[in-house]
Amino acid sequence: MIKIYNGTPKKDEIEMRKVYSSKLGELMGKHNEIVALEADLMNAITTGKVQKEYPERVINCGIMEANMIGIAAGMSIAGKYPFAHTFTAFASRRCFDQLFMSGAYQKNNIKVIASDAGVTSAHNGGTHMSFEDMGIMRGLADTVVMEMTDAVMFENILEQIATKDGFYWIRTIRKNAATIYEKGSTFEIGKGNLLKDGSDITLIANGIMVSEAIKASEKLEKEKISVAVIDMFTLNPIDKELIKKYAQKTGKIVTCENHSIHNGLGSAVAEVVAEAGNAKLRRIGIKERFGQVGTLDFLMNEYGLTAEHIYGAALELLKD
Repeated sequence: MIKIYNGTPKKDEIEMRKVYSSKLGELMGKHNEIVALEADLMNAITTGKVQKEYPERVINCGIMEANMIGIAAGMSIAGKYPFAHTFTAFASRRCFDQLFMSGAYQKNNIKVIASDAGVTSAHNGGTHMSFEDMGIMRGLADTVVMEMTDAVMFENILEQIATKDGFYWIRTIRKNAATIYEKGSTFEIGKGNLLKDGSDITLIANGIMVSEAIKASEKLEKEKISVAVIDMFTLNPIDKELIKKYAQKTGKIVTCENHSIHNGLGSAVAEVVAEAGNAKLRRIGIKERFGQVGTLDFLMNEYGLTAEHIYGAALELLKD
């Protein structure tokens, strides 16, 4: 059951990377079969303290992401539940063949944590800034692909999947996310969360774009426009029934993602809408560009990912 934070989203007090390391340590205390693998990014994700507590179960594999996935597969076969973390670009592009062969194809129980999603890579620049990762991963059969919205969700999802069989790929930012959910909320993987109901237009978002969609909805509502807002945190399998319901109800949808508009959330929603044939669509996301160095605020504006951009796209669609 979800409990939605009452008010305009504000920054969480705890960083997402600290949510991961703290929850990982807690889960390791409960389950001896859980192990954690790192690709030389322990400082970046703050798992050093977990390694001190469980030195034989937190392994730094070095800057060898493909090898890390192979190790995770071997540990899964041996009865362990491995978590494997690296930056999003390396958790997708660099080791995709191993994700396919050693992960999804062999049905191993691996949890890949992909951090520094999209423009939140900021000063790491274009080589580390992945706009295509969820598109790569959603094509793998029997792979659960999610993007974390806030700290409350991240903690609950980690708890849910810790010793669950399956291949999970989880995208997240490392720093502070905006608060969307109240503590105690629980989430159903594969189901979208209706944050606001409305009848004129639907905004479907994930990750950092959820808070931008909420801000855009507040601006639209001041103009007497009824706005539905959906957090589609699971990209694969996507909640087709919820999309169809609001496609029929509002007839107009704007998707909002910190990712390329190709083969990510916008494409996934477009596929459902095309089959249902009952809504018009606009996509907010990265359009045929690579990443660059910059502050998060600069990058959000540069790539058209702000509440203002969503608001503008919604007005354009409402006039269409």
